[in-house]
Order: sequence, then C-alpha cells, then structure tokens
Amino acid sequence: MHLKKKPLEGLKVLEMGSLIAGPFAGKLFAEFGAEVIKIEPPGNGDPLRKWRKLHKGTSLWWYIQSRNKKSVSVNLKSEEGKTIIHDLVKEVDIIVENFRPGVMEKWGLGYEELKRINPGIIMVRVSGYGQDGPYRDKAGYGSIAEAMGGLRYLTGYPDRPTTRIGISIGDSIAALYAVIGAMFAVYHRDVKGTGEGQYVDVALYEAVFSLMESMVPEYDVFNYIRERSGSTLPGIAPSNTYRCKHDKYIVIGANGDAIFKRLMYTIGKPNLAEDPKFVTNDGRVAEAEYLDEVIGLWTSQHELKDALAILDEARVPAGPIYSVKDIVEDEHVQSRNLIETVSIGDLGAVKIPGIVPKLSETPGNTDWIGPPLGHHNEQVLKGLLRYSAEKIAELKEREVIFEGQEKN
Repeated sequence: MHLKKKPLEGLKVLEMGSLIAGPFAGKLFAEFGAEVIKIEPPGNGDPLRKWRKLHKGTSLWWYIQSRNKKSVSVNLKSEEGKTIIHDLVKEVDIIVENFRPGVMEKWGLGYEELKRINPGIIMVRVSGYGQDGPYRDKAGYGSIAEAMGGLRYLTGYPDRPTTRIGISIGDSIAALYAVIGAMFAVYHRDVKGTGEGQYVDVALYEAVFSLMESMVPEYDVFNYIRERSGSTLPGIAPSNTYRCKHDKYIVIGANGDAIFKRLMYTIGKPNLAEDPKFVTNDGRVAEAEYLDEVIGLWTSQHELKDALAILDEARVPAGPIYSVKDIVEDEHVQSRNLIETVSIGDLGAVKIPGIVPKLSETPGNTDWIGPPLGHHNEQVLKGLLRYSAEKIAELKEREVIFEGQEKN
C-alpha cells in the first residue's frame, strides 16, 4: 500500500478505443493516478478481453492493460450514449481515442465538436497514418506501422526475409508518444496558465520512424540504405551475440573505447587493446567481423555463467538472453519489484509486471486489476455526472449502458 500521492491525481482521462495503442496510453495514465474512464461497446467490450491466454473467458492481458481503469459500457450508436460522452467531456481533461480518422466525427464526437463543449479539452488521437495526408483513411495496425516506419526492414538476417519483434511494439511506442504529447499539452494549458486545449496527432508509423536513428541523413548524404544485420549493430563495434558452451548465448556490448580496451585485456588480447586502429569506433567497425571472431572464440571456451562473471568483474556490459521464466526468477528483477502479485478471482495470487518508471516521491501502483465490463457504470454516472438513480435505471432498461457477467 503506497501512502504517497501519485503524480497525476486529479487528472481525468476519457479513454475511447480498443486493443493496444490507445488503451496502453490509458494504462500509463491510470498507473500514475489519473482517473481513467474507459468507454467500451456493449457485448464483449474491448476485444483485448479475448486476446492471448484466457481464464474463464477473460484474457490475462486484460487484467494488466486495464488496471486502475474504470469501465463504462456505452452504446455510442444511440443519441443517449453520445449525450453521456458529451457530459463526460465537460468533466475530463484529456480524451484518448484510436479509431480510424473520421469515425469520431461521424459520431458527432470530433475535436471541433468536443472543443465547443470543453474549450480546454486535450484530445489525443492515435491512428495508423495520422489525421491528414493521402493515407489517413487507410486501415492501420501496429504491424503495418512497424513495416512502413522502417523497423521491419532492419529486423532479421540479411539472407532471410524480414521478421517481426514478438510483441506489439509499434502500438506501444505510439502509446508512449500519446502520453508524452498529452503531458506537453497539459503543461501548456495548466502550468503556463493558457487554459488552451489542443489535439495531439500520433501516427503509429511515425512513432516507429522516430526511432530510426541517423538513417535519413545517411541516405541523403551518402545514398546509404541500412540493411538487415542479424544480431549485430551496424556501424557500432563490437556489439553482438556470441555463443558460449552448451549452445548458450551471451550479448556483449563493448563499443565504448575504454570498454573495448578492458574487454581485450580480459580475453587475453592486449595487442588488440593497444592497436591504434581500434582506438575509436570507426576503426573497429572496419574490422567488426574479425573482432567478432576473436570475441566468439573466447566465449565458446566458457560456460555462460563463467563468461558473465568474468565480464562483470572487468566492467564490460554483458548479459544473458532471458525468457520470461528467467526474468521472473532473476534476483535483481525481484529486488526492484518489477514483478508484483495481485489476486484474480479463483486463480488467487497471480504475478503481473510492476510499474515503470519508478518515481521516488510519487510512485505509481496497482489499485485494482482490469475490471468487468461496465463495472463502474453507476459509480461514474452517479458520482461524476450526478445522474439520478432513476435516470441510470432508465439508461440500463433502454440498453444505452451495459454490464458484463465476468467476476474478478
């Protein structure tokens, strides 16, 4: 139980959308104290409730992605449902949506309409290609964004087709930018005291593209197109994955000038440590394959744990390649509280990821796991919007609001 206040307490966020990018942004707000009201459609709610491994019909992912959020299930095809959203917009600071551009406008919930209701509203709009441009109406998914943003082109080995990273990284990167953009806008509105709202336009492919380092000027100046390079880091050496005994692998990053020297002395190659052509990175890059062979020969003669111990002693960055089992069992991970335990229905105690980043004075924490569909209908409509019990009962009867049957 955290006694300290969380940094976003008092901030109200309306989350509209489903699956990953928008809801991941909502998750970050909720973890650090914002009141996040998640709007879900009737029926099954957010499709993420049914993604990956399920327990009694509910995804374990759901419990993480929607922790600390309040679920309100509203039929947005009804006029009464739109009225509920309008009433919520009057009360909140930020709206996060990740529909295809034009969908919110079709519902009468576009930025211009909502700004008239609340001039200070900050609307975060996450989409595949952004709110304008010739591709704005194309369907966009994180996997496509990773491809068009340049990441997939670089992922894999040069002699094989491109591959994907095994998580929805394009969506998650976009979500991080959504939160960053929203907080920029909050600073402008509240700290600077302008009172001015605005919308934040996050395109998934642009979020991915923003991480592509120096690829554009390299192409522009040298007509150089960076290609797939497997486990190496092009233009930076030595940095690679090396085989130890018994087919175990170690990742070594010795691309700093002083670190490279320490590594060479450690593996018994003082001549390479003192060779003038290896003093700086550009010289090492020219001989990257040779250096990898030298390092790989040394690692192949050692058990993984022994190689790690030797390199740790020499202060050379190195690490094993962890599975989730390795992560959960690691003593450092445990000491950092990166894994926490919550109670989920008849499953009892379940391990889930802890919250990052760690703030010394206002840390985030898990107040509750992802809730059943519509679990907070009455709390939000009565408490925040001051709807009467009679009005709420009528909305239920008219199927404007819904509740699911899941039990945590």
